[in-house]
Amino acid sequence: MDFLITFVNGLSLGGIYAMIALGYTMVYGIAKMLNFAHGDIIMVGGYTILVFLSFNPIVSIIASVIFCMLVGITIEKIAYKPLRGASPLAVLITAIGISYLLQNIAQMIFGSAPKFVVIADLGTLKLGEVAIGYSTIITLACSVVIMITLNLFVKFTRTGRAMIAVSEDKGAAQLMGINVNSIIMITFAIGSALAALAGLFFLLKAPTINPTFGSLPGIKAFTAAVIGGIGSIPGAMIGGLLLGVIECFAQSVSEISPYTDAIEFSILIILLLVKPTGLLGKKRREKV
Repeated sequence: MDFLITFVNGLSLGGIYAMIALGYTMVYGIAKMLNFAHGDIIMVGGYTILVFLSFNPIVSIIASVIFCMLVGITIEKIAYKPLRGASPLAVLITAIGISYLLQNIAQMIFGSAPKFVVIADLGTLKLGEVAIGYSTIITLACSVVIMITLNLFVKFTRTGRAMIAVSEDKGAAQLMGINVNSIIMITFAIGSALAALAGLFFLLKAPTINPTFGSLPGIKAFTAAVIGGIGSIPGAMIGGLLLGVIECFAQSVSEISPYTDAIEFSILIILLLVKPTGLLGKKRREKV
């Protein structure tokens, strides 16, 4: 029974990591950049929920998604768009700068002390001797629906196919009449919306938020994206679920639970030594 509960909790946590990892992998696949400020969008979403929670939980969730999308689009327009064609190092430093900027703005507005954000007490589902929180079930179900929907969107919609074209060859996509800037903007908007939902599900698990709320989940989700193969949407999903299950099982063993983070990052190192492109990643030939 304990195994089943741990496994379900792992899948639920992995679903959240997968949502965040999708933001990383989509931006990398299309814009060829690593947006290390992505984890802090989770924090922005969490604080937005806190601000609007007095109105209504549903209103706060919708406001969180919309505001995070606007923040993501603004960051792309102001910080990243002028750096198109710049060295990867310049983009990386800018992303780290944006990350610290968001954290410091949150600290100035809300302070550094943790704040409690109780969205709803959803209770527990009991099946015989097994007790699973409804928040865990909802998180897992929503994660699956979101991942399936995103996959269908990318494969079968005009915008999704344009995203695939831009990820393959920006120049050729532009010649075919695709607005590359618009596609990159949409990608940031989708990634930021997923980060907002991830913030919601993290708060359902542990209703506490501070300015560094999204830092560690962001790094772990990036690890999941690399494990699955950075740039691969199915890879980000598999990597997220795998990382979540590993984390929950490691935390369930008291002898190794203090070293959970070290175990996760060690798995990443070992995998990259064996398969540098990740589980579903593909080798790309660079044009000269």
